[in-house]
Amino acid sequence: MKTLQFQSKEDWLAFRKGKISGTRLKDIIVKRGTGKKKGYYELIAERLAVAPTEEDVMERGNRLQAEATERFAKETEKPVDGGLVMWIREDNESIAISPDGVISPTEALEIKCLSSASHLEAYLTQEVPTEYKEQIIQYFIVNDTLTTLYMCFYDPRVPCKDFFYLTIMRESVQKEVAEYLEYQKVVLREIDEIVLKLSGF
Repeated sequence: MKTLQFQSKEDWLAFRKGKISGTRLKDIIVKRGTGKKKGYYELIAERLAVAPTEEDVMERGNRLQAEATERFAKETEKPVDGGLVMWIREDNESIAISPDGVISPTEALEIKCLSSASHLEAYLTQEVPTEYKEQIIQYFIVNDTLTTLYMCFYDPRVPCKDFFYLTIMRESVQKEVAEYLEYQKVVLREIDEIVLKLSGF
C-alpha cells in the first residue's frame, strides 16, 4: 500500500477523479444482473471529459440545442426546423409533445445535452437512458404519422465523442405506444371528472 500526502483539498479532490474510492464503491458494484451502474460511466467521464462548470443544467441545454441541431443537420443532410413547436394529438388536445426539431411529418429530432457520464453511457450502451424512454414513446403517441425519431446527444466537454445520435423506429416502441396512449386517456378522463366535480361546472 502507498500513502500519499496532499497540501491542499483541491489537489486531494483532483487526485480522486477517475478512481474507485470507498465512497464510490457502492456506485460501481453490481449485485444483480450484468448492467453497469452510473458510477462506472462517471469514472470514464472523469478521465475523458472536461470538468463541468457551475452553469445551470437547463440553461446549458438551451444554449447547446442550436449547436446540436446544426450539427445533426450538417452530418445527416436533413433540413431541421428548430423553432418553438408543439405537437398535439388530434383526438385529445391534452396529449402533446414539444419536438426539439421537425424534419418532416414522419421524422423528428430530440436533443439531449446531458452530464458527461450520462452522455457516455448512452454512447457505450447505444440505448436511450431509462429516464427518457416515456418521452420518446410520447412522440409516437402524439404523431400517428411519425416513423422515425432521432435522439441526438451533444456534450462538447467530451471531445473524443461529443456528438452522436440514436435512431428510434416506430415499430420498436409500438407496443408501448398503444399501452401508454390508453393509459393517458384513462388518466385524463379521471382528471376531467375531478375538475368538473370540484369546479361545479
